[in-house]
Amino acid sequence: MKRFLILFLFTFQGLLAQVQFEARVSKNSLGLNERLRIDFIMNVDGDNFEQPNFEGFKIVAGPSQQISQSWINGRSSFQKIYSYILQPDRKGNVTIRQAAIEFNGQVYKTSPVKIVVTNAVAQERDPNDRPQGQGSETLNLVAEISKTNPYLNEPITVVYKLYFNNIGVTGFKELAKPKYNDFWNQNIDIKQLAIEEGSFQGQRCYFVILKKTILYPQKSGKLTIEPLSLDIGVQLPTNRRDMFGQQILVDDNKVVSAGAKTINVRPLPETGKPEDFSGAVGKFNFIVTPSKTSVKSGEGLDLTVSASGTGNMKLFTLPKPVVPNALEMYDPVHDEKITTSLAGMSGRISDKYTIVPQYKGKYIIKPMQFSYFDLSAGSYKTITSQEIAIDVLDGPMQAEANSTASAAKNVISKTDQFKYIKSRTTLVSIEKHDFYGSDLYYALLFAPFIILPIIIIAKKKKEAIDGDVAGNRIKMNNKLAKKYLSEAKKQLNNKEPFYIALEKAMHNFLKAKLHIETSEMSKDNIRELLLSRKANPESVQSFINLTENCEFARYAPASSASIQQDFDKAVLIISELEKQIV
Repeated sequence: MKRFLILFLFTFQGLLAQVQFEARVSKNSLGLNERLRIDFIMNVDGDNFEQPNFEGFKIVAGPSQQISQSWINGRSSFQKIYSYILQPDRKGNVTIRQAAIEFNGQVYKTSPVKIVVTNAVAQERDPNDRPQGQGSETLNLVAEISKTNPYLNEPITVVYKLYFNNIGVTGFKELAKPKYNDFWNQNIDIKQLAIEEGSFQGQRCYFVILKKTILYPQKSGKLTIEPLSLDIGVQLPTNRRDMFGQQILVDDNKVVSAGAKTINVRPLPETGKPEDFSGAVGKFNFIVTPSKTSVKSGEGLDLTVSASGTGNMKLFTLPKPVVPNALEMYDPVHDEKITTSLAGMSGRISDKYTIVPQYKGKYIIKPMQFSYFDLSAGSYKTITSQEIAIDVLDGPMQAEANSTASAAKNVISKTDQFKYIKSRTTLVSIEKHDFYGSDLYYALLFAPFIILPIIIIAKKKKEAIDGDVAGNRIKMNNKLAKKYLSEAKKQLNNKEPFYIALEKAMHNFLKAKLHIETSEMSKDNIRELLLSRKANPESVQSFINLTENCEFARYAPASSASIQQDFDKAVLIISELEKQIV
């Protein structure tokens, strides 16, 4: 009797035990070049563990699994841990989302974990792995700026150089791209990286130009250029040597940053600024050219307004010509022939206007003015085009056309005399229908008497379904078996996810048919239970062989043909056992 009482107490204690599933991290703030350990810890033997996607991190190692169980003072404790080692791939606030497990038909999830990733931090190295020579290795990323106090719209260049010495560079990738807020910018293509000799802080070393950018500040005041950060693969010489006496190199990764740069942009002077100034900065020529000056009425001509030279060619607008009313001018066609180099933009921009004369006569297009700020002279300059005379040789005179038009305006057609009188009207009834006594009134009145019995019946049916714990568990396991079998079919081209999903499908099939838990799934127990349920011995052995094959195939090479064969075999075996088990 005492033995049964103790067993009852342990069972009751297990029923009252609360499922705990949480995520723990080694640190909540780390540098871009540091690593993070995260453990997903549960106090029950949960199934179907689903890891988060770890957005913002790359998985360096894991998952590794640990299981421990102990008895202390008559109490049992269980713990299962899934561990990962992560490396951040960007700065900022990163959230590790929820992981999930299933236990007794319920899904449990961890809380999201917020991690702050800062700039790279200095790290101590193993003394045996420090480079040998007169000094430590040099690896620095520098942003060289041509001018730190330019005028508004004056071009400046940023050249990113990687200096290195006593170190081998095997590759790099961008962790953070530079941001040029309030700058117009364009990258200059580098066809091939070339190693050159130079000096950094008085020390001879090598350097590579990684990036060239031309900038035009669009705002005066202090502007910040966000830094470029790189993750660089390196090879470092150590104090150890191999059996042939050569130094042993170790592979490592270093994160370097060019640092933020501040540019103090001067506004353009207000003294002497022309009223028609549109923002052109540099050195330009300005010309206005007609395609012809003698035309017939209705015949078009082209008027080209162009500016050429060096400066912020894409960042200002050309002046618009003013023509007499007798000349009909259409919207321009804009054309650019500009090249961009470290010296800035140079080339030609133009607006081509099509002009069509309407009347005979001579018409004058007034001179046009183009103003720009000359950087070399430090002052504004204005170029004025020549006056252009257009001679229209034939067609109606403008005075005759105006008199004909005004006479036409005074004539009112007969059809328009009574146009303001409406010939059709729309009548709206003024009678109003009361809501009381209407069909909607009676429908809403009797609706509760019809809906309440339906709600009561549905509630009782739901309570009956919820009370069937064993039936619900079987339904859940059947559903999971179908879900993971479907997932395995989707992963036919991915070996490891395929065999994981296939193994889960087979385990959940056994749970549904044999009413067992994961801890009871030994091969002998499965064979004994299946045979006791009248299953064919050949089908039972095939099922166990396929289960073993799933465990082995996850770590062994497999072709797409063998994966397809395993999937077809699993479908066939599950179908056979479905028919055989009683």
